[in-house]
Parts: sequence; structure tokens; C-alpha cells
Amino acid sequence: MDSTVQAGTLKSKIPYPKLAAASHLQEMTESQHNTRSQSSLTRIPAQSGLKRSASEPQLEAHNIFGWHALDPSATNRDGASATGNLNVDERLREVESQFVGLKDVMSQTLAERKSQEQMVELAQTRANELQRQRDQLEEKNLALQTDLESMKLQLQSETVATERERREKKYQLEDQTRQHQREVHDLRRELTDSTEKLRRVYENELEDVKKKHRAELEEEKRRTLHLMDDIKAKLDSEQQDLQLVIQEKDQNLRKFEAALDELQLDLGREKSLQTALRGQLAVESTTRVELEERVRALQAQVDFLKSGSKQQSDQFSTMEARMQQALKLADEARQKLVKEETERRILFNKYQELKGNIRVMCRVRPTDEKARKEEATITYPDAKSSSSQIGVAGPEERSSLGVVSRKTIPFEFDRVFGPAVLNSEVFDEISQLVQSALDGYNVCIFCYGQTGSGKTYTMSSQDGMIPRATHMIYGRISHLREVSWNYTMEGSFVEVYNEELHDLLGGSVGAAGGRDADERKKLEIRHDDIRKSTTVVNCKTVQLDSAERVESMLQQAQKNRSVAATKANERSSRSHSVFILKLVGENTATGERCEGTLNLVDLAGSERLKHSGAEGDRMKETQSINKSLACLGDVIEALSRGAPHVPYRNSKLTHLLQYSLGGNSKTLMFVMVSPMEAHLKETITSLRFATKVNNTHIGTASSTKKIKDRGKDA
Repeated sequence: MDSTVQAGTLKSKIPYPKLAAASHLQEMTESQHNTRSQSSLTRIPAQSGLKRSASEPQLEAHNIFGWHALDPSATNRDGASATGNLNVDERLREVESQFVGLKDVMSQTLAERKSQEQMVELAQTRANELQRQRDQLEEKNLALQTDLESMKLQLQSETVATERERREKKYQLEDQTRQHQREVHDLRRELTDSTEKLRRVYENELEDVKKKHRAELEEEKRRTLHLMDDIKAKLDSEQQDLQLVIQEKDQNLRKFEAALDELQLDLGREKSLQTALRGQLAVESTTRVELEERVRALQAQVDFLKSGSKQQSDQFSTMEARMQQALKLADEARQKLVKEETERRILFNKYQELKGNIRVMCRVRPTDEKARKEEATITYPDAKSSSSQIGVAGPEERSSLGVVSRKTIPFEFDRVFGPAVLNSEVFDEISQLVQSALDGYNVCIFCYGQTGSGKTYTMSSQDGMIPRATHMIYGRISHLREVSWNYTMEGSFVEVYNEELHDLLGGSVGAAGGRDADERKKLEIRHDDIRKSTTVVNCKTVQLDSAERVESMLQQAQKNRSVAATKANERSSRSHSVFILKLVGENTATGERCEGTLNLVDLAGSERLKHSGAEGDRMKETQSINKSLACLGDVIEALSRGAPHVPYRNSKLTHLLQYSLGGNSKTLMFVMVSPMEAHLKETITSLRFATKVNNTHIGTASSTKKIKDRGKDA
């Protein structure tokens, strides 16, 4: 760096008093240097033999600090040589002390100057670094501007091409529209002409038929009048005969009533006697029991007395009494527990009906011993009480400090079943819903979850919900038959495969997984908006008159259902299956009639293509399954928001379940989850979807019971 600039910078940072002192010191140093040079020149003659006066050194010292030189002759003339020397010494000491102070100031100033020079060097280095960064950024900016210009040119060319193509398509569309309009106009004209011709032909034929029918009607009227006259005559004679018979019957009835009164009196006497005898028999029986107990007690005492151990006898008696009391209390507690559990289920069912929401129950699939180490962390906070909560440890999260932690995500449903719960206990929770189907309600129970989470096992296994529900219904029907209720059951089984409805009872499975072309019929979904019910047209229905018939139907449906092996599941369901059970009951004593429907749905499992490794047909099936489940989520979302339009028709599945999800139905969803750590993401997604479903309000269901019109039947 330039020394002039550094000096200027340094001077600007030194305080003014110090700067003045430093300047004065510099001037004195330069003066001293000049004086010393002169004294050196003066000493040169002295060394060569020239003599100097004794006062010259004092004059030199005086000149060093800037005073005027004293002429020795003048000093001698004034007579003040001693006084001048004294003043010079004092001044010299004062100047020396000032010189020492200025020297310290100069040292401090030099140190500050070095510090400032270092700061300037650092600033210069930083400026150079910033300059390099600026150059690099300018180069990048230039490159980006070049890319931007090229992209603008490319976008402009593509915009021009797109506009050109749009105009061409527009012209083609207009040409096709005009062509179609001409064709439609021609077809309408032909249709109008044909309709007019047919109308004239039908009018002529109708007129002929009317004339013919008028003649036949007149003839029939004459025959009817003649027949009515004959019938009236016969009725009059029969009425007279009936009056005679009625009179005779009245006489016989009065006789029978008198005999009945007498028999009733005899029956009353017999009942009184029987009651007295029963009371006496009860007293005798009680006395006999008491005597037998006393005999047994005495016999026991005799036996113990014979054994010579009275203390042992007393101890055994006490223990037996305590045991009997404990057994009695245990039996009472068991009966009370069963009664309270039944009341709890009934009250819970009524509460859910009044709540009007879709009920949701969660079930966790068990694992084998080999997979125990790969399980995720799942907790059940209230397992010993209501069993309605489940907690899942989420994925690992790393904080900014590098600390790894896992947050537990809580969920709450109507009921949570752990891995150790059997199908029998699960069915006990839904038995009230099955009973509701017998009472005339529409009931829908469906399983949701990822592939391999246990949906088909829960619904269609040998002890699954479908077989247990049918067995329960048969048992209830047999019991209700004793109170004049007669029921008929019809079952059908369909599947939604690749957005198509297939009848699982209507034909055999072909090589490609579909039904035979000869036996395949196109199924149609029809809704009754008044009764809030759904019918599948062209679907085969089976009369279920025995439990064996139900098992045969389930075996046939499982055989025909579309399944395939994937990396996620060796036997993965590739379709949504729906078991539809229609129950029609009629009370022969009261004329009451009820119609209920039980829909048991086994949804195909949601899966990721990356995880399942599906290809070809399997990939198409997976995409179709995920699409239908996404549509189900859209329907639930719309229902939870109370949207005016619910997209039921976006999928065959939601269209089929329209009145089960948002109509007059009691609906329950099982969310099935896997306990494996590898499936943690799908598990959390399923539980969050189930929470949304549980908060969906669909209204309170009503039964379809009605009283039969006896007059109309007569």
C-alpha cells in the first residue's frame, strides 16, 4: 500500500494533541540532526589542532533545541555568563522531560499505526474476496440470462405450434360438428316421417280394436246382467237357508256356553285344589330337603366323631361353607357381568344410533414368532377398561441438534382389538348390528386396510363374520318362530373387479380370471330413492334355508373371487367383494312385516406399486383398487363436510354402497392394520382415514317395519 495514503490515514486517526506533539518532536529531531551535523563539522577543525572556547559546547546544545546562538563576546560584554548557563541547564532538563513524554506518545502512535495497517490489509483482503465472488455471480447471471433467452425462444416456438394445432383442431371440430348436425337433422326428419306413418297405422288399428271391443263389451254386459239376476236369486235362497242354520247354531252356542260355564267352575275348583296340593307338596318337599340336609349333617358329624377329630370336622365344615359362599358369589358375579355386558352393548348401540355417525372398530393383525423382532411399537392405553384407544410410534425424526426421537400418534375409535383377540370376541361386539337387520334395518359392515392385514380372514374365514352372522340369524329365526315370526333369507355375492361388477355365484372362473362369456351377464345397480335401498339387476340370488347352504355359497364365491400373488401377499384379493343378505319377516299373528338387509363388504387392500412389485395385469388391478379406494375417501370427505354433492358415481364401489354410506343404514367399518415396522406408513394412513370415517355423520337409521293391510289381503 502507498506510504503516503497510510500516513494520511494514520494522521486522521491520531488525536489532535498527540499529533501536534509528534510534529513538534519531529521538528526537534530534524533540528537536532542538523545541529549534530554542524558539530561534527566543527569537531573536524578541532581535531586538526584548532582551539575553541569553553562556551561553544553550551552554544551547540542551546542550538539543538531551537534557541539562537549566544555570541561569546556579547556575553562577556554583559557580564552574565553564569546566569545564562543556569537558564540553559534548566531549559535542557525541561526539554528532556518533554522529549521522554513525546517519545512515549510516538511509540503508542506507532503501535496504533501498525494495528491500523493490519486492519487495512484485512479489509483489502475481504474486498478482493468479495470482488471475486461478484465476478463469479456475474458469470452465473450471464449464463442464466443466456438460458432464459433460449427458454423464451423455445417457449415462443412451442406456443406458436400449439396455437397452430389448436386452430387446426378447432376447424376440424367445427367441420365434424356441422357434419353431425346435418346427419342429426336427416335422422330427425326420417324419424318424424316414420313416426307419422306408424301413428297413422296404429290409429287405424286402434280404431278397429275399439269397435271390436265395444261389441264384445256389450255382449259381455248382457251376459253379466243375466248372470247377476241368477246369482241374486240363488243368494236369496241361500240367505234364507243360512238364517235357519244361524238360528240353530245360536241355540247350540247357548247350550255350549252354559256347559262351558259349568266346566269353568269345575276347573276353578280343580285349580284351587291343585294349588293347595302344590303348596302342601312344596312344604313337604322343603321339609324333606331340610330333613335330608340334617341327616347328611348328622351323618357327617357321626363320621367325624367316629374318626375322633372334632376339630377337623369343624374346620372342614367351615371350609365347605366358605367354598359354597364363594361359588355362589362367583356365579352371581358372572351372571351380573354377562347381564351388564349385554346392557352395555345395547346402550352403546343405541348411543351410536342417536349419534348418527359411522362406527369404526380397529383390529391389529397378530404376527408369528419369526416376525416379532420386526414389529412396530403399538400401545393400548385403556386395554383394561374401554379398549377404545391405540397409540402408534411414528417414524424417526432427527432434530437440528442431531437427536433422533419417535413421537407416539394417538387414535381413538369405538373399539380396539389387539392381536390376541379371537373372531368370536369381535363378533360379540357386532352382534347387535346383525340383530338390527332382523329388526328391519339396513346394516353395512365393511373391512378396510392394506393388503395382508387380515380383512378376508375377519370376514370370510370359517369362523369369520359372515358365517357367524348367518348362524346367529338362523338361531334367532328359530326362536322368533315361537312368537309367530316367519323369515325368509336370500343371499347374493358380487365383486367389483377393475371397475366392473361380477356375480360370484353366476358362473365359473375362466382362464383369465373372469367368468365364462356364455354365463356372464351385465350387472346393473339400481337405487330406490324412496326406500333408500339398492338392488343389483341380473345378479343370482340363492334361497338360504340352512347353514349348509350358506357354507356352500361361500365356498363357491371364494372359488370364483379374483385373487393373485404379489410381493406383498401370496394370496392377495384383487377385487372388492360384497355379500348381500336380504331378510323378510312376517308375523302371522299381528300382520306386521319387516324387511332388512345385511351387507358384509371385504374391500381389496390398498398397496403401493413399489412395495407390491405389480406388473402387467396385476399393476392394472392395483391401479383400479387404489382409484376406487381414493373415490371412497372422496365420498367420506364430502359427507364429513356436509357437501351438497357427494361423488358416489365416481366409482362402482361407492355407487354400490351409496345408501350404506350416506343413507338409511347402520354402518360399521373395521380398519385392519399390520403391526410390522415395514408397514408403518400404511398403518398410520389407514388409522387417519378411519378417524375421518368415524367423524362422518350419516343420520339416524330407521326400520322398514309396517302393518299388513288385512282388508286388502282379504
